[in-house]
Amino acid sequence: MFGSVGRRALRIAALLLAFATSSALGQTYPNRPVRVIVGYPPGGVTDLVARLVGPKLAEIWGQAVVVENRPGAAGVIAGALVAKSPPDGYTLFVHGGFAENAVLHANLSYDPLQDFAHIAPLASQPFILAASPASGLRSVGELVAAAKARPGSLNYSSAGVGGGTHLVAEKFRLAVGIEAVHIPYKGGAEAVTNTIAGRNAYGFSTIPIVLAPIREGRLVALGVTSPQRSSQLPDVPTIAEAAVPGFEGAFWIGLWAPARTPADIVEKISRDATSAVAAPEVRERLAQFGSEPMAMTPAEFAQFVRREIEATARIVKAAGIKPQ
Repeated sequence: MFGSVGRRALRIAALLLAFATSSALGQTYPNRPVRVIVGYPPGGVTDLVARLVGPKLAEIWGQAVVVENRPGAAGVIAGALVAKSPPDGYTLFVHGGFAENAVLHANLSYDPLQDFAHIAPLASQPFILAASPASGLRSVGELVAAAKARPGSLNYSSAGVGGGTHLVAEKFRLAVGIEAVHIPYKGGAEAVTNTIAGRNAYGFSTIPIVLAPIREGRLVALGVTSPQRSSQLPDVPTIAEAAVPGFEGAFWIGLWAPARTPADIVEKISRDATSAVAAPEVRERLAQFGSEPMAMTPAEFAQFVRREIEATARIVKAAGIKPQ
């Protein structure tokens, strides 16, 4: 019906219309409340970050930002809900185990890379390697020496198979060349409680869970996985300086929307989320539980997520962890 010139004109017109629509959406967004879905129960680090950023976004936008907890399957249930939501920017996903889920869940109902718009990272925090006082371990070097002297004799705790605390422990184990027995629990608090009780020699945890026990002498902090020492535990060496040059590991939390969310809306949310985590009162609160804000463009964040998934896959393969 149309000649080649006519078809090209129609394509250009369609693109211009899509651009105009996207621009208009970006300029008016949001004009109603925004839902932020968190894949964990209230009170954890991911939930805390969402509830810090949410009110700041509400302040910036002049619209309510409602944080909803949809726990289950380490965030997979929440991820599926968001992936299938309308791509209009009014349903967002805050998660702290995105790369782990992408690798360790064999039958996801969504594609982690293709079914989301990767908006921005929000915050990250290092893991703390801490030992039970009953173990007698007082440094990373002592832990490595004890494990090599008696291969397989030391237990280490984690907050669950395939979670961040498990994977960083496996990364450490592979880096220092030791054998140890993994004891998974149903959460970070339970893992730490059992390490304090001496049922495990050591474990990796996020800072909020172990800070009080370390300060009270119920746990012994051996090392931190960040490139620099933590301001919350300045006397604790990094694992890189104590035993493994270049060793790093972090628990990071990001923000996503359904795929095909208009680019203008994605860019606006990214800019405003970056402003929210950079606000002095948010930075101060993040620092209180050992976290720091992160900043990337959507394109940079998408590349970061891909690299994190690839790095997680290498650890999982090397450690022989089976996808669930």
